[in-house]
Amino acid sequence: MSRLKRTDRPYDIVLFGATGFVGRLTAEYLAEHAPDDLRWAIAGRSEAKLERLREGLPGGGKDVGLLRADVSDAASLRALAEQARVVATTVGPYVTYGEELVAACADTGADYLDLTGEPEFVDLVYVRHDARARETGARLLHACGFDSVPHDLGAYFTVQQLPEDVPITVDGYVRADATFSGGTFASALNQFARGRQMIAAARDRGRHEPRLVGRRVSAPAGAPRYAGEIGAWALPLPTIDAQVVRRSAKALARYGPDFRYRHYAAVRHLPVAVGGVAAVGALFAAAQLPAARRWLSGRLEPGDGPSAEKRARSWFSVRFVGEGGGRRVFTEVSGGDPGYGETAKMFAEAAMALALDAGLPVTAGQVTPVAAMGDALTARLRSAGITFRVAATF
Repeated sequence: MSRLKRTDRPYDIVLFGATGFVGRLTAEYLAEHAPDDLRWAIAGRSEAKLERLREGLPGGGKDVGLLRADVSDAASLRALAEQARVVATTVGPYVTYGEELVAACADTGADYLDLTGEPEFVDLVYVRHDARARETGARLLHACGFDSVPHDLGAYFTVQQLPEDVPITVDGYVRADATFSGGTFASALNQFARGRQMIAAARDRGRHEPRLVGRRVSAPAGAPRYAGEIGAWALPLPTIDAQVVRRSAKALARYGPDFRYRHYAAVRHLPVAVGGVAAVGALFAAAQLPAARRWLSGRLEPGDGPSAEKRARSWFSVRFVGEGGGRRVFTEVSGGDPGYGETAKMFAEAAMALALDAGLPVTAGQVTPVAAMGDALTARLRSAGITFRVAATF
């Protein structure tokens, strides 16, 4: 099914989970920044909440559609997918609530975007739905927020500053000052508690995924170290970001014949670094105990999140050091509140890129932001105020 033949669908974009914390921010961003001719709708299980959200949007949301759908009702998800060219969902944890919507999009040829940072879910989707999505032309994109857009696009931006057809290494260093919502906290706890399932899903994917021929791509964890190039302690980040970068590198020959990416948190002071490692270790240990996990889950309710004042003070910076062909380059991707304000911006702009931008790469199945949108999404985010810059070259 050609994407160009789906103009009979009533909506270009449907935002599912619009009344959640990030969902509301995304809806507000679309209302303020989408072109007038974008046909879009908000969706969720409560019509009353959707109506209140729509009424509060800039302009009163008079042109915004409203669809009722529930993750427990597969028929409603199928109906939602049939009405959209692009479905963008904020409803997580995705490993618990996400698969039925992916299946509906893959089967009907609708493009799918989410905000997941859950490797298990991404691997399950690949094994179960990639082949069908390739048949229908659907593009299945995960991690379209702070996980993992700035890291994926930033690594690609860095590679573009280096010579072609040479071995390339890139290290990414993340710094941020921000807080997180109840939904994000619940997803993290859920992921910490599912270590065995995550490993099993990765192994299953490995049995199904074609091997790369003629090129080599890797994303090793690395080791804690002092990184003199950025003047900070570098702690390996076990997030989905490095996996997304690695998959982009596998998809595109521009990353060279031998590409390696490592992903770190950058921490200025050693005591802070040690304390951060200890805190994550304690949270991981607590997540293994059902009673402790329930208690922790109750500290932040899904839908809760930082105030507008706190978000206004938040920021992120991802610095990249790339080497290849005798050249060395320092780049940076930076912006405001990473988890919410900028995530909503990235998510909305990615959805609009899929729905509106001509000349995107011809892709289908499970693809990364770089593989599906590449330079087009970078240009959109730059116009929206996220910085991509070359700091130095040697």
